[in-house]
Amino acid sequence: MAEVGLVRFALVCRTVAETTIPAYRSKFSKHVFTQPQLLTILCLMRYEDWTFREAEVRLLEHRAVRQALGLRQDVPDYTTLYRFLRRLDEDTIQRVLTAVVHRLPATRRKTVVGVDGTGLTPGAVSTCFVKRLQDEGGTWRRWCKWLIAIDIPRRAILAQRARQGPTNDSATLRPLTQVASTVVPIGAVVADAEFDSERNHRFIRDTLGARSAIPATRGKRTWRLHGIRAKMRRRFPRQLYRQRALVETVFSVVKRKLSARAPGRSPLTQQLQALVLGLAYDVYRLKCRFHPIVV
Repeated sequence: MAEVGLVRFALVCRTVAETTIPAYRSKFSKHVFTQPQLLTILCLMRYEDWTFREAEVRLLEHRAVRQALGLRQDVPDYTTLYRFLRRLDEDTIQRVLTAVVHRLPATRRKTVVGVDGTGLTPGAVSTCFVKRLQDEGGTWRRWCKWLIAIDIPRRAILAQRARQGPTNDSATLRPLTQVASTVVPIGAVVADAEFDSERNHRFIRDTLGARSAIPATRGKRTWRLHGIRAKMRRRFPRQLYRQRALVETVFSVVKRKLSARAPGRSPLTQQLQALVLGLAYDVYRLKCRFHPIVV
């Protein structure tokens, strides 16, 4: 569990969500719980690594958290939270994520963006099933792959994607950095060898107008490289590339302070859980600098 209280986290997340997304999905909604309230509860779930059923019980136990959420009636049951999660889309989560980043103090005119990915454990999979599969000589070959683009000076997530792994994520760098460029101006992009390709270098330099630092290690050492990849092999910007290690720091903080899981029985649920985890992390970064007014 993280060391900072839930009330402050809920106040920050709800305040940002209310300025970003509408209160209700349509005029035919029941108007019992608002979308910012439900999204804040989902972030609380990822912040404390609760299940849907645990979230319902914890909210019933914590009066101060219910007041911070503005719950005037009963708390939402676990099926309401699950259905709301399934109705979420990447654009809605990205809008709230952008609003959180804009509330963080700026560090420089153009920032350095780091891109990387990690695997998250599908919590719905039984450990007994995995053990029996390994005993029979098989391997568990599917997991949730979470890719992020972070503002390295502020350690904040700017854009994110989630998909079922294992996959080749080289082509994901372009849409990630494209979304990140709409959040903050980019001066440089650093990524590991998984994203090494001439097309990625050209996109970063020609479209984004930024520097790129990606090791040209894909392929044999005897291959003759051309273009920007050849320049990377001849004279690699090591000083700039050292900042990429801070992406691993973000992954470490997320998995130690919040959760290392993306629970769900379907790939779509796991991917949405991963995206909400990224949003919860940014709120975690923001809450220490935010002073909401308690009504």
